[in-house]
Amino acid sequence: MSDAEKPDRPDAKLVLEFDFDAPPTKVWRAVTIPELRERWLPNCDLAGAEPESSIPGEEVRYRLRDSEPPFRESHVIFRIEPNEDGGTRFRIIQQACDDQIKLPQPANTNCCMMIAA
Repeated sequence: MSDAEKPDRPDAKLVLEFDFDAPPTKVWRAVTIPELRERWLPNCDLAGAEPESSIPGEEVRYRLRDSEPPFRESHVIFRIEPNEDGGTRFRIIQQACDDQIKLPQPANTNCCMMIAA
């Protein structure tokens, strides 16, 4: 089985953490205003341009979709909080979606419809 066919574990996460000199309000604008977000997270990488959920000023969640088959989807969560230096601690958490990708079934699967044929 190739890597492209293996399902992602929904409990596996990729977590990146950064500290910025910018205040949290400025970082929040960069991840939530579409024109600003488009510069570093293009709409073509998103399953939907609107966030799946949002806690204003603290967290926003988007759904990403791979541009190549099997078009896996994942959640990316941006968490923003003030850091000790007056700037922003910015966490990016990416996690596979729980949804299982439904791949087309071969014609010879011997499912009920094929057996009846």
